Amino acid sequence: MKSAVETLNPTRVRLTVEVPFEELKDSLDAAYKKINQQVTVKGFRKGKIPARVIDQRFGRGAVLEEAVNDALPKFYTEAVNEAELNVLGQPEVDITELKDGETLNFTAEVDIRPAIEIPDYSGIEVEVDAVEVSEEDVEKAVSDLRERFASTSPVERAAEDSDVVTIDLEAKVDGEILEDGVASGVSYTIGSGELLDGIDDAVKGLEAGGEATFTSELKGGSAAGKEAEVTVKVTQVAARELPELDDEFAQLASEFDTLDELKADSRKRLENMKQYDQATQAQERVLEKLLELVEVPVPEKLLEDEINTRKHNLEHHQLGQMGLDLAKYLEIQGKTEEEFDAETKEAAVKGIKTQFVLDELVKQEKLNVNQEELTEHLMRRAASSGMSPDQFAQAVVEGGQVPLLVGEVARGKALAVVVEKAVVKDTNGEVIDLDDEDDVEQVTETVEAAEGTADEAAEEKSEG
Repeated sequence: MKSAVETLNPTRVRLTVEVPFEELKDSLDAAYKKINQQVTVKGFRKGKIPARVIDQRFGRGAVLEEAVNDALPKFYTEAVNEAELNVLGQPEVDITELKDGETLNFTAEVDIRPAIEIPDYSGIEVEVDAVEVSEEDVEKAVSDLRERFASTSPVERAAEDSDVVTIDLEAKVDGEILEDGVASGVSYTIGSGELLDGIDDAVKGLEAGGEATFTSELKGGSAAGKEAEVTVKVTQVAARELPELDDEFAQLASEFDTLDELKADSRKRLENMKQYDQATQAQERVLEKLLELVEVPVPEKLLEDEINTRKHNLEHHQLGQMGLDLAKYLEIQGKTEEEFDAETKEAAVKGIKTQFVLDELVKQEKLNVNQEELTEHLMRRAASSGMSPDQFAQAVVEGGQVPLLVGEVARGKALAVVVEKAVVKDTNGEVIDLDDEDDVEQVTETVEAAEGTADEAAEEKSEG
């Protein structure tokens, strides 16, 4: 077999392959054997029909077609490996010449990962938000904790803001009560925004036994997105009572003995959260600067498929769970379909570029993923999927997705290398040392956010 490679553009090549006919012998033998098992000829036992009889009865062309279909993947793979191509997706194959007993010639056009040159990235500088925790931040954290320990007690008066009301609901669409539009004994805090739009105004001012009707768009259920006439009946009004902010509350709500200790702990927690956010912000901004430094051509077919994948996941998974369609989502977001398409394409391009650049860095820096890093990553992915680690690990192995997880962690480590060499300053001009915060899992999460589903799309299309 002889093969040659023609570069059509930075992300696509054409392979020209010439196969001497004798190299088709194994596939021809397999074709005769297969046809032998599928047909019957009077006078011959099944599976024992001579090749010349098959040629006479069914045509040599049928045998050649079967043999070529069997052989093409093998010769294509050999040509790809010989040229050391990193291909993406399925090739477009064209048989240019097939002469019985002489030769098989074919071409195969296929997308490839572009060659990428990573320039010196040690001079990257970015600015991030300073870690500042105000007294107001601490007071809000303690106040939120106090809200969680609020108690309620029934009152004989009209419902007011922040009261907890027990209500019965009945929803009608076009005058018909919905099967899933009736609920009893629902507990609702006025002003929480956890139920239907308009319910706060409807129940405020009602005492136990009071009833009101209002119109609202249903957020879920069989009539999601439709206008409904909702009748609400208040069966109980209860006032919320907040505990006093004192040492006794600190002992009730935490492991601390005093309110001052609780506030100090709240400040420390807020600082840790802001430091984590600061590190994530630094990683995101360093990645953006890195992508600006590198010229990355994007394969058109890969981009098209990635855009379609993102749209499908949004429409059929995320929006479906919320009872929305794309049109309603765009209306809520205040975007036109053209703006949505442009944003989706921009995100897809960034995701693909991120993977290509960081994969090249993994090779350049000779980065490896150890078992501990892979296990930690698997545990986090399992938690986010709602599966147990054992279930998730089994699904990953059975689906052949272990290389995908290894790639995710490796790209996280590649970005960590770049972040380590970058100069990161906060808005106060202070240089930030991210060594402590810059763990593999956090950086990997940053990479995943940038890639979106690009890694999965590219992995599925990769043939090599």
